[in-house]
Amino acid sequence: MSEPAPPRVPPGGAGVRNVKPVAKPARPRRRHFFLFLSFLAVVVIPAAVASFYLWTRAADQYASNLAFSVRTEEQSSAIELLGGITELSGSSSSDTDILYAYLTSQELVSKVDARVDLRDIWSKPGVDQDPIFAFDPDGTIEDLQSHWERKISIVYDSGTGLIDLEVLAFDPQDALHIAEVVLDECGEMINGLSQLAREDAISFTREELESSLERLKVARKNLTQFRNRNQLVDPAIDTQNQMGLLTSLQAQLAEALIEYDLLQDTTRESDPRIAQSERRIEAINERIASERRKLGLGDDEEGDAFADIVGEFEGLMVDREYAERAYNGALAAHDGALAEVRKQSRYLAAHVKPTLAQKAEYPQRTKIMGLWLLFAFFAWAIICLVYYSVRDRS
Repeated sequence: MSEPAPPRVPPGGAGVRNVKPVAKPARPRRRHFFLFLSFLAVVVIPAAVASFYLWTRAADQYASNLAFSVRTEEQSSAIELLGGITELSGSSSSDTDILYAYLTSQELVSKVDARVDLRDIWSKPGVDQDPIFAFDPDGTIEDLQSHWERKISIVYDSGTGLIDLEVLAFDPQDALHIAEVVLDECGEMINGLSQLAREDAISFTREELESSLERLKVARKNLTQFRNRNQLVDPAIDTQNQMGLLTSLQAQLAEALIEYDLLQDTTRESDPRIAQSERRIEAINERIASERRKLGLGDDEEGDAFADIVGEFEGLMVDREYAERAYNGALAAHDGALAEVRKQSRYLAAHVKPTLAQKAEYPQRTKIMGLWLLFAFFAWAIICLVYYSVRDRS
């Protein structure tokens, strides 16, 4: 037996319930066609074009990897070794910073291009086949430097001072050759820095040494000219000889005076020995006066006195001694600077030699397509959001 039907509630009665309206079937509208067409234009078609280019036109590229750093060897002295103060190896961050800047410089690009012909190596597929990854051989040096930054990947760790390079080329041998030349040129640049540092370290001491040597030559020349002019080797010795002669004359004068006094006491005034003794005393006095004038002790000086000659000689000797001491000090400083320079040796240490690739790893087609689709989809989504936002506000 069937159940009785529920009672019908009359319209407008107390038992009326709200009934939800039934949604109409969805139909394509114009905005849906706009979304579909925009998705095709922004995502699908560019992705298809990029995929076609990457898998049919883009040439394979091979990578050669190398890594190096700038090292400084400092050989400690024997005293430092005995004291336990040793620091045999270290890296110079400033030199590595200079090398990092040099790796992206136009100078290095020009040098490497002159040695390996980068224009020919990076334009092998031809710009007609691969206009994106191939280089136009008719480009300028600025174009080549810009393409260098695309083909040479540089990773610099400022904390450790290590530099990693990845060199790309359309042939593995070309990539290896470029990496070897880059390593060679960087080594020459570091050697140039070392030579410049050595010159800076010893240039001042070398100038001081040359100046002191010239001063010593002048002092010795003046002393030689003085000796030739006065016919004296050492005026001090001649002065001592003159003083000895003067002392002897004074002793002879004393004897002559004593003899003269004795003759006066024991003989008559007419005795010829008294006149002879007087002449002897007079001659000795004249000789003593002459010798005193030579020594600069007399009142009436004739010519250059020995005192003036000795004074001039002593001044020249002081000049020579000062020049010798200055020269010895400059020579010691120069030798010390040379020894310090020899203790420090800066060089480029390659802990990863340039490698030879066996398969092409570039261009990374799957990665490029994934990133392209991701960014294209985000761009399409943003365009759609902007469109609906403007539509809802209008």
